Amino acid sequence: MIRLILVGILLLLSLAFFLQNQEQEVTLLYFFGLFEASTPIYKPILAGFGVGLLVSGILLFPPWIRGRIELRRKTKALQEAEVDLERLRHSLEKVTGRISPTFTDEPDREQRDE
Repeated sequence: MIRLILVGILLLLSLAFFLQNQEQEVTLLYFFGLFEASTPIYKPILAGFGVGLLVSGILLFPPWIRGRIELRRKTKALQEAEVDLERLRHSLEKVTGRISPTFTDEPDREQRDE
């Protein structure tokens, strides 16, 4: 969420810069000075900003996907471990004949102790 806010602030600041510098012209030299083009200064800066966002998005996308896959895998393993734990608790209850405390019983015990 903080990253989204920072990107939004950067976009607003760059928009303010572009609006203030619409009339200033710059001459761009392409291919080591073989071609010249005159354009408003905000266009090359906006293009550089856009290319930077695109490159950073491309570079950050694979680790983000790997993180989501790993999170899904670990969440599934945790759920399976919780099911195994409950199954073991029930088998222990059958063997010993008493009810073992669960995580939902813990807050009730703390309230009684106070």
